[in-house]
Amino acid sequence: MKIVEQIKQPIAFEMDLFEQKFQLAMSSKVALLNRITHYIVNRKGKQMRPMFVFLAAKMVNNGEVSERTYRGASVIELIHTASLVHDDVVDDSNRRRGFFSINALWKNKIAVLIGDYLLSKGMLVCIDNNDFDLLKIISVAVREIVEGELLQIDKARKLDITEDIYYEIIRQKTATLIAACCSLGAASVKPNSNDVELMRKFGELIGMAFQIKDDLFDYGEEKIGKPTGIDIKEQKMTLPLIHVLNNCSKKEQDWLINSIKKHNKDKKRVKEVITFVKDNGGLEYAVTKMKQFQQEALQLLNNYPESEFKSALILMVNYVIDRKK
Repeated sequence: MKIVEQIKQPIAFEMDLFEQKFQLAMSSKVALLNRITHYIVNRKGKQMRPMFVFLAAKMVNNGEVSERTYRGASVIELIHTASLVHDDVVDDSNRRRGFFSINALWKNKIAVLIGDYLLSKGMLVCIDNNDFDLLKIISVAVREIVEGELLQIDKARKLDITEDIYYEIIRQKTATLIAACCSLGAASVKPNSNDVELMRKFGELIGMAFQIKDDLFDYGEEKIGKPTGIDIKEQKMTLPLIHVLNNCSKKEQDWLINSIKKHNKDKKRVKEVITFVKDNGGLEYAVTKMKQFQQEALQLLNNYPESEFKSALILMVNYVIDRKK
């Protein structure tokens, strides 16, 4: 059995019901909107985020979920989908999960409007049901995602990213949404409890590990074959690179920065940068940091009794580190 299926097993019923409720939440009276949302729903990914919501809720509440949990899962999926649609416009990307992106099929104007529509749908799911605590969690996450993106753009211009700034960027850009999933799950069944903050922290730590794993893919591991160097081409400062930059000679620093700023489209030079980062311990350092976040996340789960939901979350944490893509 695939690991994702294993993780899903204890929440299979909830995930099926969620699918039905989510499709209803997406429906509209405008034919074009329905056509596009239908396209989105049928090309969904692994749905890790709703899985986090249900697993967190069931773990903190003796295996029980509520209608609020389904709404929490729907909100997170709507907001996440909105951010992906907008991302594809910002990045001028024509593909998403192996399919054409919304902007590739319907152009940028419609894609931006669809993203806005999904965002407002998400907010209304909460407002219509007076779930203002859930609305606050998701609104903070949206604000942080935008701040993280802008901080990254600002820093990419100068390439003056310290390790602390890097952690702040990935905390806001990536970790905040997974943190929102886990705290939404807890808040949906135990509002105003300590579990809400504990689960938020748990999700944040997993999100940090998840992003560092993504950084490592850019350097290619034995398992996935050739390095891609896409982050270097896009002048994105990742942890292996930051670590090496901060620990090499001034001459090597100048060469690295010059390579990223002026020669980032030169395949041979990008390959040289990748080799330099590897040879100077960048990957080992990033792996160590990733595992630290993983262990901190697992420690937080010690606050809860053994259950199939806790086991699935442990599996999820390990999957984040061990995944091959």
